[in-house]
Amino acid sequence: MKFDLAKHPVHLGLGATAVRLRSFERTREWYEDYGEAFADDGTEGRLVALHTFTEDWPTWEVHPLGAELVYVIAGKMTLLQSDEGVRTELVLEAGEAAINPPGVWHTAKVSEPTTALFITAGLGTRNEPEPPG
Repeated sequence: MKFDLAKHPVHLGLGATAVRLRSFERTREWYEDYGEAFADDGTEGRLVALHTFTEDWPTWEVHPLGAELVYVIAGKMTLLQSDEGVRTELVLEAGEAAINPPGVWHTAKVSEPTTALFITAGLGTRNEPEPPG
């Protein structure tokens, strides 16, 4: 089956499964439905998604139970990470990647349209206007 990853993310689950997901809406409800549908995979489940950004992320997020891989396909972004109040900036251009470790708050700023692939351990993910501390 052929599909557009930007429109239909994939869940990688237990038993080496790969499930094409319903159309991605980028809403809290979408993520809640996703989390409920694959809760049995626990910390081993991964969400694979392709996003294009034209503006800075409006919030910070954290994945407390697993790491997230970020791979920039086109454009340029600055990935900001905050770990216990210490902030790091990583400038990523096409072909470069970074890892958001478990429990590290992160956000991104973009100066041009940027497309990135995310492989995320999403269980327990939180979003806030600013990282705590």
